[in-house]
Amino acid sequence: MYNSIAVMGLLVPDAVERYLSSLNRQGDAVLQDIARVGGERDLPLVDAEVGALLRVLATAVGAKRILEIGTAIGYSGIWLAGALPAGGMLFTMEFDEDRARQARDNFATAGLSDRVTVIVGDAQRMLAKIAGPFDLIFQDGDKKMYEPMLDRFAALLRPGGLLVTDNVLWNGEVIPGFAQKPQHPAADTRAIAEYNERLNNHPAFLTSIVPLRDGVAISVRR
Repeated sequence: MYNSIAVMGLLVPDAVERYLSSLNRQGDAVLQDIARVGGERDLPLVDAEVGALLRVLATAVGAKRILEIGTAIGYSGIWLAGALPAGGMLFTMEFDEDRARQARDNFATAGLSDRVTVIVGDAQRMLAKIAGPFDLIFQDGDKKMYEPMLDRFAALLRPGGLLVTDNVLWNGEVIPGFAQKPQHPAADTRAIAEYNERLNNHPAFLTSIVPLRDGVAISVRR
């Protein structure tokens, strides 16, 4: 059992988070505006530091084909698509039609429409129809669908490709006794904990979890 610690709901102390944020100058006015709108509407967007990590990872593997689960309004997608070379493509899946429409508008504003395809619908169904290989997959969709999609991700990724999964520490709630007052549905928490166990023992992946913001798992396809 772990004792709860007051760090404004984050796993990393605020002072460290502010320091990291002060170093991150990769964002632009479009990203800042989307982040502001997302904050006002309480949308599930990644933090800028996670966005910067996504861009670094996509650049490091020379990504030309990226798959994202959970578009929201395009914030993380812009970080990812910004790493693509000419002719590269981000395929991003979003269940909510209104969010998908806003995402398309934001991709256009960012000048990235030519390298982004927004797919609307149930991601698990769409995964069966989409063809690989992908260089990087970013999972940030329905938490209960993390584990059911894992084997399909392994099939879609090229050897040496990356599976990046957000929210794997779930504000610490995946650790029994860490959160004094859990903020998330218990079913989602169980789903993430089970996913973490399976991901870290999956024969197709070599995984490390980075305690950045809400926890990011980085998995290399063997």
